Amino acid sequence: MPGIDECLLQAMRLPGARGAALVDWTSGLALGTVGDAPAGDHETSAAEAAELARLAAEHGAFTADDADADAEHPPVEDVIVSNRTSYHLLRFVDTGFDSSVFLHLWLSRAEGNLALARIRLGEMAERLVLG
Repeated sequence: MPGIDECLLQAMRLPGARGAALVDWTSGLALGTVGDAPAGDHETSAAEAAELARLAAEHGAFTADDADADAEHPPVEDVIVSNRTSYHLLRFVDTGFDSSVFLHLWLSRAEGNLALARIRLGEMAERLVLG
């Protein structure tokens, strides 16, 4: 089971990966980073991505509405933002405590495969060991 650094290095092996981070969406702090940062520095990128993650997680229109939804699991699976040149994939991580972290992958649109990245990031999130 990979830790933070190994998980982020695996994310960077995805085609088109430009940068990756593990972020606490409650505080906006980066718990680990690798590669380039979309906003020029990882702390600014983490804080801005955390705002988006909080928005998605705290508004009922975006959260699970089925009977399986509970406080032990993240309220949202992932968030995808695209622009002309890149994709940003935020994958919420199910943790044993408060589930307030997510993986942020910055992916080149020309070189990346969004579907593959989403599948692989989900697998990484399931195997990630925090602590």
